[in-house]
Amino acid sequence: MSVLGQFRDLDDPDSLVWMRGFASMETRKDALESFYGGPVWRQHARTANATMISSDNVLLLRPLSPLEHDPSRRARLGSTEGARGLLAVTILPLAHATAAQVPELFRELIEPALRDAGLRVFATYASEHSENTFPALPVREGEDFFVWMSLFEDEADHTRSACALERSSVWRAASETLAAHLAGDEEVLRLHPTARSALHA
Repeated sequence: MSVLGQFRDLDDPDSLVWMRGFASMETRKDALESFYGGPVWRQHARTANATMISSDNVLLLRPLSPLEHDPSRRARLGSTEGARGLLAVTILPLAHATAAQVPELFRELIEPALRDAGLRVFATYASEHSENTFPALPVREGEDFFVWMSLFEDEADHTRSACALERSSVWRAASETLAAHLAGDEEVLRLHPTARSALHA
């Protein structure tokens, strides 16, 4: 498996957010069985699990646009110096009936509006509805999501971009169109990379 990045949630100090990537669902099954059945997890499972209240808020996603991931950007083992940047992850819960239309709508209408306000879309994802072949790790099932990410230099940079969006009439019009496809309120995670996250500014 690829550990794409791990982050502290600036709005929820008790949360750790991390992303893992797999070449396929079969690779995911093999990798998770190998890790959780292996000697490292057997040695440290009790200690690790004692730190967690819950680990069930997991989205199983497939990439729609590639993530620019460079493992060589991970700091050396033992590094404690904070990594730079803020990753904003926007999670859109979708109405099941029109969920399949949202990726194209995003490309044609939403992403241009974001660019017009000075934001760069870093990666996009949609729900993967394949069977969870490693049920020991639950994932959220029966829901549709569209997820997009942007990377900023810091909190101030993110705030400036959010203000630019609020002033954009193009964005307001695009948001109104998107709203018809949503099953609930969007969730925006403001994530700060940990010292050894490979994904950072």
